[in-house]
Amino acid sequence: MAKLFRITTVPISVEKLLGKQLTFMNQYYDVTAISADKDYLERVGKELGVKTYTIEMTRKITPIQDLKSLWEMYTYFKKEKPEIVHSHTPKAGLIGMMAAKLAGVKVRLHTVAGLPLMETSGLKRKVLNQVEKLTYRCATNVYPNSKGLYDFILKEKLGNADKLKVIGNGSTNGIDVNHFSPALFSEEVKNELKRDLKISEDDFVFVFVGRLVKDKGINELISAFKNIQSLKLKKIKLLLVGPLEQDLDPLSQEILDEIEKNPNIISVGFQKDVRPYFAISDTLIFPSYREGFPNVVLQALSMGLPAMVSDINGCNEIITNLENGLIFPPKNVNSVQEVMNLCLDQELYNKLQIDARNSVMKYKQEVIWELLKKNYEDLLIS
Repeated sequence: MAKLFRITTVPISVEKLLGKQLTFMNQYYDVTAISADKDYLERVGKELGVKTYTIEMTRKITPIQDLKSLWEMYTYFKKEKPEIVHSHTPKAGLIGMMAAKLAGVKVRLHTVAGLPLMETSGLKRKVLNQVEKLTYRCATNVYPNSKGLYDFILKEKLGNADKLKVIGNGSTNGIDVNHFSPALFSEEVKNELKRDLKISEDDFVFVFVGRLVKDKGINELISAFKNIQSLKLKKIKLLLVGPLEQDLDPLSQEILDEIEKNPNIISVGFQKDVRPYFAISDTLIFPSYREGFPNVVLQALSMGLPAMVSDINGCNEIITNLENGLIFPPKNVNSVQEVMNLCLDQELYNKLQIDARNSVMKYKQEVIWELLKKNYEDLLIS
């Protein structure tokens, strides 16, 4: 059985980004998940039924640690001789693809699921551009997980078209429509959670799921919500589901204060299972600045929620405006406020909700997994 190594920078990506895809692939390949944080990674590996190997990596620019990680990965690849190395996330991509090329691995794959360089400029942008170019040069194949990312990579001349391919309709892992199903949550369960969070029956609930950082559009979201709230058009709540990460891309102090003090903004932090929070919400609001192919939008639709998303790649491929959600310009408080207001119109809301769940069926996980497996097979015999 051929060895398949899947690499992410941190193990939460193994758990949340890849998940049971690794269990599926382990039926056909000898799968090892490689990431940082030994205890976390080993726990996830046991849950998924795959082998793990720990190599410490950081999400920041840390040249000394990066060189150490590169050496460890290279020596591990030379010893284990995997047939396929497949990396995800920027740092794991750079180190994984370089190590795999140096070790003579035949099939070297990197999935692009969002590019931090899209929101940077100056010297840092130049550095990140070179990092991407080096990653793609070392890879034999590069998988942007959306058509928008594919076009961006070509436009910025980060990689060559002959290496690029979007798997299926996009997405890294697809969506488990049986797991993300509103039918799994009874009215009793939903009402209990609403009571715990002090959400009343007549509240219209906007939900955001993701990291609470600047480039997810949180500053604009909080400002827009505050403005709508002051108009008193309807009883509304904003539910924030995700960790606050102030180290890499911090929110302004004014926004942090508003989140803490506004009784109609409910921040529940990181949640291992986000489905109950979708189940008690009315619509997803997702004003991100950049994405690859956002799982959270697929999850919301699968849970029967229309999605209000910024007009960026990935989001504007999943959402068709005025059919399963609304699309608005990014980085604009007024735009966020406008779509939130529109969503409070009951007739429009009902129309959007009808098509929400049906619209994600073409992204079912099984479809993505089978297409990726077929790609592996083709590359091994080519």
